[in-house]
Amino acid sequence: MALNRDAAINVAKVLSEALPYIQRYTGKTIVVKYGGNAMVDAQLKHSFARDIVMMKLVGINPVVIHGGGPQIGDLLHKLNIKSHFVDGMRVTDTQTMNLVEMVLGGSVNKDIVNLINRNGGQAIGLTGKDGMLIRAKKLKVTRNSPAMQAPEIMDIGHVGSVQSINTGVLDMLCSGDFIPVIAPIGVDDEGNAYNINADLVAGKVAEVLQAEKLILLTNTAGLLDKQGQLLTGLGIHQVGKLIADGTIHSGMLPKIECALNAVKAGVKRAHIIDGRVSHATLLEIFTDQGVGTLITSEA
Repeated sequence: MALNRDAAINVAKVLSEALPYIQRYTGKTIVVKYGGNAMVDAQLKHSFARDIVMMKLVGINPVVIHGGGPQIGDLLHKLNIKSHFVDGMRVTDTQTMNLVEMVLGGSVNKDIVNLINRNGGQAIGLTGKDGMLIRAKKLKVTRNSPAMQAPEIMDIGHVGSVQSINTGVLDMLCSGDFIPVIAPIGVDDEGNAYNINADLVAGKVAEVLQAEKLILLTNTAGLLDKQGQLLTGLGIHQVGKLIADGTIHSGMLPKIECALNAVKAGVKRAHIIDGRVSHATLLEIFTDQGVGTLITSEA
C-alpha cells in the first residue's frame, strides 16, 4: 500500500537525517551491551536484531555483548538452588558456574544469534573460552567497616574481572562480515571459567577495539538528575561531579563507571540508552536527538 504524502515526507526526512551519520560511521566499530527488557520483550528483541543487521548492512561493524542475569536466576529457582549476592554480585560456586555457562553460552547466546540471523545477519556466538577471547582473573571483594581491624576479603567463587581481550578473534570475524555475539564468560590460565559483569566486558571490548561508540542498553531513559530529568550530553568532568554529589548512585553507578573508563581509554562516545524503546540503537546512532545519555571526553 502506498504511503500518503505526509507519511512519505516523514520517511524521507528520517532517511535524510540518517545519511550523515551513516557516512560518519561506515567502517567504524560500535560495541553494544544487550540486556534488560530488550532481551525479554518479543517486539524489542525483534527490533534490536533488525538494528544490528541494519548497522552491518550500512558498513558499521557491530559487536554485541549480552547479559542474562534473570535467565540464570530463573533456572536456579527451578532447580531449587538459592542465590546469594555480595555487593550485587552472585556468589558462584562450581555447580552454579556450570549452570551459568549453560545459560549464557548456550540458550541465551544462541537465541540472540538465531534472531540476528533470521533477520538477515550473519552472527557468530562466542564465550571467552573461544579462541581465549576473554582472559579473566578471579575477582576479589573486600569489605571495610570501623569495627574491622583489617579489610575482609570475601571469596564469591567463579566471579571474575577482565584481564585481557584477544582482539584477533574479533578482527577476523568483523573483517569476514560476521557479527560477534559474546557471552561474558572468561577463562584463566588454568582453564577455570568465570562469570563477568556484561557491562565490564563491553567496556573492555570497546577499549581494546578503540570503538567509535559503546552503547549500554538499560531499563531507564538514561542518566537522570535529582529532579528526574534526563541528562543528555555529559563530559568526563561533569560525570565526576554527579558521582561526587550522589546524583549517580546504586545500580546506575557501575554502568556509568564502565562508560567513563571506556571514554578515558579512547572510545569516542559512550551512550546509556533506553532499551525499552523500539529500535533504540538505531535512534541513538542515526538521529539528532537520540534516546539516552551521551558521555564524551569533552568538558
